[in-house]
Amino acid sequence: MTASPDPVLVVGAGPVGLTVANLLAARGVRVVLVERNDSTSDEAKAISLDDESLRTLDAAGLADAVLDIVVPGTGTRYYDRKGRPLLHARGPEPYRLGFPFKNQFAQPELESVLLDALKSRPEVDIRFSTELVALHENPSGTKVTAELRAAGHDPAAASESLRVSWVLGCDGGRSTVRELCGIDMTGTSHQDVWLVVDTIGDHHDERYGMHHGTPERPTVIVPGRDGRCRYEFLLHPGEGQKGVLPDFATIRRLVAPYRDLGEGQIERCTTYTFNAVVADRWRSGRALLLGDAAHMMPPFAGQGLNSGVRDAANLAWKVAEVWHERAAEQLLDTYEAERRPHAEETVRFSERLGDVVMTTDPRRALVRDLAVRAMHRVPAGRRYLAEMRFRPRARHQAGLVMDGHPFTGTPLPRPRVLVPPSLRPVPLDDVLGDGLVLLGVDVPAAAWRRFDGLAWPGGLDRIQQIDVVLGDRLPTDTGPRAAIADADGRLERALGGARYRFVLVKPDRYIAAVMGPDDIRRVAARLRQLMG
Repeated sequence: MTASPDPVLVVGAGPVGLTVANLLAARGVRVVLVERNDSTSDEAKAISLDDESLRTLDAAGLADAVLDIVVPGTGTRYYDRKGRPLLHARGPEPYRLGFPFKNQFAQPELESVLLDALKSRPEVDIRFSTELVALHENPSGTKVTAELRAAGHDPAAASESLRVSWVLGCDGGRSTVRELCGIDMTGTSHQDVWLVVDTIGDHHDERYGMHHGTPERPTVIVPGRDGRCRYEFLLHPGEGQKGVLPDFATIRRLVAPYRDLGEGQIERCTTYTFNAVVADRWRSGRALLLGDAAHMMPPFAGQGLNSGVRDAANLAWKVAEVWHERAAEQLLDTYEAERRPHAEETVRFSERLGDVVMTTDPRRALVRDLAVRAMHRVPAGRRYLAEMRFRPRARHQAGLVMDGHPFTGTPLPRPRVLVPPSLRPVPLDDVLGDGLVLLGVDVPAAAWRRFDGLAWPGGLDRIQQIDVVLGDRLPTDTGPRAAIADADGRLERALGGARYRFVLVKPDRYIAAVMGPDDIRRVAARLRQLMG
């Protein structure tokens, strides 16, 4: 019997570290999670989860618990230079991925939910007040030893040596893992100081965030649950500096246009500046970077945490396949290839959006307002703005992608489908399982026989095979494969463009290939090459 591999070390118990630890544990991977602080954070940090992040958390069985602490949002409303409504950006088709497009939350509550779930998983060893101080990889790169020490102790104090299989650096912008690996970050540091105030007893009940683009004082307001509300203000010179809180009189003056504020109604408060930087490399031997350790971005697009959760979704299943010896470690090279382009584009987009939406230049604000109102007069312009088509599209352009079909590299939508014999509508993800999936979209039975005799990584029997029936027809449960049919027309919209083809879906629900029967042998060979 083969000995169990060494555990995976996850460094950092923020939302990204807690998410990837839950995803790994759900796939049977042993995890050691270390965090230098003595508990999860109580600071005012991330506040928005998108539908893709909720889909990822659902894969670890966490969506129901997280939905109990979020506001199912309707996007963002932007206001012009005079405080008038300018645009309500609601995102693409509602519930395209099975959840509301944008959801407000309090990060301390999210971390508590994720940690509680992790505590129930026997695969995970959780160690707070523990810091990583060194990494030692053997010359062949097959083993790595982590030196751990009780946080805050004398640097000369003894440390514990822990042999691990992989190290995942989820330890934020000042990542120890990144520093130990000698990896730099490239980009821009912004010096503008912002004040964040989380309040209670608030009257705001909007289900959307509000960006006030007044050049005199750019402001962000994000209502939460149970009378909570976040306010973010650009501070003028002399009003405050990073890490130093203004006095209560200043905070009250800034909040006054929106509500009366008592001293006991501030839940948490901080000042910050932001960076727009990306790590030069995301992997060094057996160490990989996720979240803020790999990329930091301005907050204006609400994608900082969501980008980290995308990292976790992309990497967790690959680490699990390698850990279980179902794939070679070269599979992990597809992580950065798939995630870096979108992360870099999102960093740049967040900077541009802040320059436009939160500008302090009255002339630029005037041009912005005139341009948006002009676009609203044209149906295509209204759709472009309301559906947020200006955001970078999440798509894998390299890595585990194997053709140029328009669907390839994009997230598979999550419509409701009919499954025999009950024919009760269920979310598509409930049928897909947690491995690679082959969807045969209205393909004849003879086409499936093209897979006979082909060598697929791990064996074809490990890949879920599903007949997709379109055109308002019933699926059958008498064939050799599972079958699904369209419940409400959304499956047709999602996969109609791949009719008579096979769609290969990765465990993170991104499409790896769309292939006709004649393409199967080529795709199988490429998959063997990428997964080893």
